[in-house]
Amino acid sequence: MLPLKTSLSPLLLWAGHAPLLQAVAVIAGTFVLEDATTVGTAMAVQDGRLALPTGLLALYAGIVLGDLGLYGLGRLASMVPWAQRLIPPPRAKQGRTWLEQHVFRTVFVARFMPGVRLPTYTACGFLHASLARFALAAGGATLIWTSLLFGVSLRVGKLLMDHLGAWRWAGAIGFVLAVVLAGRLGARAVAERE
Repeated sequence: MLPLKTSLSPLLLWAGHAPLLQAVAVIAGTFVLEDATTVGTAMAVQDGRLALPTGLLALYAGIVLGDLGLYGLGRLASMVPWAQRLIPPPRAKQGRTWLEQHVFRTVFVARFMPGVRLPTYTACGFLHASLARFALAAGGATLIWTSLLFGVSLRVGKLLMDHLGAWRWAGAIGFVLAVVLAGRLGARAVAERE
């Protein structure tokens, strides 16, 4: 058996020249950390290691697939008897009625508030919100948020490459941490207002 480094090196080199594998890697990354993957993808585009359309389309696809997955988990949970007992039928009906009128706005706002997507999107599935409206809202919100973060990351990536050279990835990590911290502070500020 070949050492791990030897056996992975050709695969990694090949993936660097295979847009489909690059797209799969970006999509998989969005399931782990969306914002970090967005920044990393922008840096890879800035470095010339990834084509802009491949990176951006893979980001959109991965994030929307993840959102639909959360909805699906909620829908599956609604079929489990002990989970159904967590929300009494009258409350579930109230939630469904409210979501029928507000699903688009709810999903859209959740995209921009760190820490609320998981409970919001799974609740939409659990309460059987319209899948079509959910998907449309998730797609629209992803298009706006990801495009903004990607565009900012491209500009920051250029600055990092121009001024930090070999240290640009350390700068990128600092930028990701700043984005995450800003999101957490924003979420906390919104929570304190309520």
